[in-house]
Amino acid sequence: MAFVTRFAPSPTGPLHLGHAYSALLAHDMARAAGGNFLLRIEDIDPQRSKPEWDAQLRDDLAWLGIRWDAEPMRQSDRMPAYRAALDGLWARGLIYPCTCTRRDIDLALGAPQEGAPHHGPDGPVYPGTCRHRPRSGPRPMDQHLRLDMAAAAEPTAFAETGPGHAGTIATTAQGYPDQIGDIVLARRDFGTSYHLSVVVDDAAQGITHVTRGEDLFQATAIHVLLQRLLGLPTPVYHHHRLIRDETGKRLAKRDDARALAKYRAEGATPDDIRRMVGLAP
Repeated sequence: MAFVTRFAPSPTGPLHLGHAYSALLAHDMARAAGGNFLLRIEDIDPQRSKPEWDAQLRDDLAWLGIRWDAEPMRQSDRMPAYRAALDGLWARGLIYPCTCTRRDIDLALGAPQEGAPHHGPDGPVYPGTCRHRPRSGPRPMDQHLRLDMAAAAEPTAFAETGPGHAGTIATTAQGYPDQIGDIVLARRDFGTSYHLSVVVDDAAQGITHVTRGEDLFQATAIHVLLQRLLGLPTPVYHHHRLIRDETGKRLAKRDDARALAKYRAEGATPDDIRRMVGLAP
């Protein structure tokens, strides 16, 4: 089996040590397997994605010694593919329009008869307020679109090689509506969502092994279901440990003090970065 993996950063801020670890690990795994390493720029958020961050992340990755084996894919160029996937799900009656705001959802979940809200990969499980809305006619473009888990769910499984979860990970059909809920597949301001675009793009790039952080482990059940619904292959997944600060909190883009650009300016070498994240030079 060929080995093709990827690193898929968003150009919304500086790359930090956590990004370095994820990119280096994926790159190392691809090279060790004689496979390919690909880069994807996840820039579906037009407000937060900036050209200067795009240029900086490419420069940081090249400085680390990371080389990608094809021209990077850019999600902002992929909207026709996302629309086609949504059109197919709409035609099958599996998605519905939703006008709920976060406040609407919080109020619905806070009603006394609802009890304590369940939390899934995307936060509180959606209470189904808009599930009754019509699903015929042209697909709405100016509203959120949610996946009807009760109608779409089926048992799924995927192969996991990451620490702590290695083996076959299964989700029951009932687990989707109960534990995950009707997730948003298209936001009215983006026209897509992370869940939809990552599945469509992994297939388009021929990704056989997804290498990403432990924080996305729960979301993988969503992605495997979408692969089934869209007739796409399911890769092998490797969810790696997260790089954390001194208090145990995982790093985020707001942690500019750990930005690679800062370490570079202070004279660090790529081998220094490898040592910092626990990878042998």
